[in-house]
Amino acid sequence: MEATTEARVPQKLTSKGRATRARILEHAAELIYTKGVHATNNEQLRRAAGVSGSQLNHYFPTKESLVLAVIEWQAERVLAFHRSERFAHFESLDSLREWAGFYIAYEHSYREGCTLGSLASEIIKTDLDVRADLANAFEQWKDLFRDGLERMQRLGRISAEADPARLAHLLLSAFQGGMLLAQVARDITPLEDALRAAIDHVQTFAVLPAADAPEDR
Repeated sequence: MEATTEARVPQKLTSKGRATRARILEHAAELIYTKGVHATNNEQLRRAAGVSGSQLNHYFPTKESLVLAVIEWQAERVLAFHRSERFAHFESLDSLREWAGFYIAYEHSYREGCTLGSLASEIIKTDLDVRADLANAFEQWKDLFRDGLERMQRLGRISAEADPARLAHLLLSAFQGGMLLAQVARDITPLEDALRAAIDHVQTFAVLPAADAPEDR
C-alpha cells in the first residue's frame, strides 16, 4: 500500500514527540507484519526504532494501545492511497480498472500482500480488544468504493438497480481474497482474476450513452 499520511497523534505532543511516535509506529507495523503480534516484543521494537524503554512506554503504555495505533496508521495509509486523484474518486468503471491494474502490475503484490489484511489475520487470533477498530478501518475502505459507485449512479453511468453497498463489499472482498490466494500461489493470477471478475460484474449495471443505446424496433 502506498500513502504518506500518518495516524492521528495527541495534540499535546511536540513536533519531536510526533516524529518519535511516528517512527515507533512505522517499525511496529513492520515487525508485526513480518513476525506477528505475539512474536513482537518491546525489546525488538525499542532496538528497531532507536528509542529507550521509557520512551516506548510513554507513547504506548500497553500492547493494546500500540496495536490500536498500528491499525489506525495502516488504515490511514490505505485510505489516503485510495483517495488519491489517480483513481478519480472511483467515479467510473475506468477508475476501478486503473485501481485493479495498479495492484495487478505491482510486482510485489503477491509477495507483500495487503498490509491491513495481514494485520487483520494476526489480530483475530489474539485476545486484544481491537476488533472494533479494525472493522471500522475496513468499513471506511469499503465506503470509498460505495461512495464512488453512488456517484456513478448520480452521473448516470450505472443503473438505479445497482446496489452500491453490495458492490463495494464485492470489490473489497475480491481484493482481500485474491491477494491472499496470490500470496499462497506466489502468482498474481488469483488477484487478477478476482478483481476483473468483480469489475465485470459492476459493468453489467453500466448504462450506455444515448448515442450507443440500441434503437427500439
